[in-house]
Parts: sequence; structure tokens; C-alpha cells
Amino acid sequence: MGLFVHEDAHYDPDVRQVGFNRYKQLLSLHASSWIKLNLLTVAGALPLAAGIGYAILSSSILVLIPLSILGGMIWGPFLAGLYDGILRGLRDAPESWWAAWRKSWRQNGRESLLPGAVLGLLVGMYAFMAALFWWSPAPQTPGTIALYLFSGALFLLLNTLCWPQLVLFRQTALNRMRNIILFTAKYFWRMAGVTLLQLVYILIYVLLAPWALLLVPFLGLWYITFLSQLLIYEQMNEELGIEEKFRASHAESLSNSKTFS
Repeated sequence: MGLFVHEDAHYDPDVRQVGFNRYKQLLSLHASSWIKLNLLTVAGALPLAAGIGYAILSSSILVLIPLSILGGMIWGPFLAGLYDGILRGLRDAPESWWAAWRKSWRQNGRESLLPGAVLGLLVGMYAFMAALFWWSPAPQTPGTIALYLFSGALFLLLNTLCWPQLVLFRQTALNRMRNIILFTAKYFWRMAGVTLLQLVYILIYVLLAPWALLLVPFLGLWYITFLSQLLIYEQMNEELGIEEKFRASHAESLSNSKTFS
């Protein structure tokens, strides 16, 4: 990282860092693994992208709905695997990315189908509405564009807090939504900043397409997911006790293994 950023003389890669040093440390340790996870996640999103593209080209919302739901269900376990891999890196879990990805499929595959279907449907609807804006002979009013961007930001906020809970804990959808509301209320400005960051990131890809699409295999989904989770991880860990629960679970599994050995 010293190629682009002045190296801290006191930086120790073997000690858990804080602030910007933590950002550098995580990228140094996990960027290559997260790029591989990104490739798998992008591959999992291809059916959804193809379905949305076909629906837009056929100008049919009746085609869009089932294809978006089905594509989202296919994508859900892949996206859960990406979040799981990034969160394992943030809490310094020892598993390899491939073993963790397969484990995520076993643990989160079935539970991620419904959130994936909802996510796919919403992505399809937003893409279809963007196409309608493009096709419209009259320019959209500032109010319409503002409402579109605001609803998109709200969707990104929910997405940012929903998937981490899905891969970290076994809980009901109602409890998950309750945590989202309470966390957003307590850390409103932080969540607003993270959401705005994601919105700008997506707009860059949209406005610079198709050339920006060349970056998808390398940066695409993993980088903004990592950056967003890094910016809220300390607060999520404080409120939800992520690392404390995993330490307790690990200690319990070690105790059980000694009992049966």
C-alpha cells in the first residue's frame, strides 16, 4: 500500500489496526480473496441481469417480474457468500475464502432465497424505471428524479443492514427489520453517508457505462460492500455483539470437541 499512500512507520501488519491503517491492513490481507468472491457473485448475478435485459428489450413488466424474482433467488446465495466472506475478514476469522464460501452456501443458501427474490425484484423494477425515463420523450421533473434517487437510497440502506444480519445470526425477518430501524435511528448520519457513498458508486457505473463495466470483475460488488461494512462494522459489533458471540460459539465448539474426544 506504500505505492500510493505514505507508509506509517509504526504500522504492524500482525496487529489489528484502527482507522485508515485497518483499511490498508484488510485490503492487504483479503483483497485477492474478495476479488475471487466477487467473480463468483458476478457470475451468480448473470441470470438476473439477463432476465432484466430481456424484459427491458421486450418492454414487458409481466416478463420482468417473474424473471427478476427467479434471478434474484439464484443470486441470493452468491451475495450471501460475498457478505459472509467480507465479514469474516472484518472479524479476522481464520477460514480460507473457499472453505468459508462453501460453508456459507450450507448455512445461508436456503435462508437467502427469499431476500434474494425481493432484491432481484427491486433491482429489476429500478432498472425498468430507468429505461422508462430514457424512453420518455419528455424530460423527467426534478421531483420525479429526486423521488427515484431517494427510494433507491432507502433500498440501499435496507440492503446494507439486512444481509450482514442474515449471514451472521439466525433470527426472524421481523427482528431483523427491527434491528435495521433501531440501528439507523441511532447512527442516522453514518448510515446516510454510507448510503450516499453507495448511490454515487452505482451512478458512476451507470453514467460511465459501458466502459465502467470493465471494472466489474475487479471492483464491481466486493469493494463497495467491503467499504460500506467497514464504515459501520465497529458500530454493528458494539450493538449486536458480533465478535463476542462468535468467540463464545467457538469456545463452546472447542469444549464440545474435547468432551467427545
